[in-house]
Amino acid sequence: MKFHDFFEGQTYEQKIRITDAMVKGFADLVGDQNPIHLDEDYAKQTRFGQRIAHGMLVASIISKILGCDFPGPGTIYLSQSVQFRGPVSIDQEILYRFAVLEKNDEKRRLKIETNVTDLEGISLVLGEALVMVL
Repeated sequence: MKFHDFFEGQTYEQKIRITDAMVKGFADLVGDQNPIHLDEDYAKQTRFGQRIAHGMLVASIISKILGCDFPGPGTIYLSQSVQFRGPVSIDQEILYRFAVLEKNDEKRRLKIETNVTDLEGISLVLGEALVMVL
């Protein structure tokens, strides 16, 4: 899409399943070997009762969506706020919901609400991104 195609109130949704391979790959990539993410026996003893995905793994998919899907190629990521509100289980399908909050024509910028929920609509990660669309 071109910048002029975007408008305040516009929305975008994408479902993504967080897999075991994604969690292990992310742990290897960034070095976060916290057993809550990787060790089932350890995780069973926690308040979650099971392994959970890295919060930053879940949040990093926001970057993928912004750069590849909405707004898409040519998007420059300027900033992101993130609030972690709930855990994401291994093999859980989650919904990324984006909404254009503001459009600045002069600077070619969009402020986008970035909300990640479970499929029942419970917020797991909430934030706002500021992007420039080339």
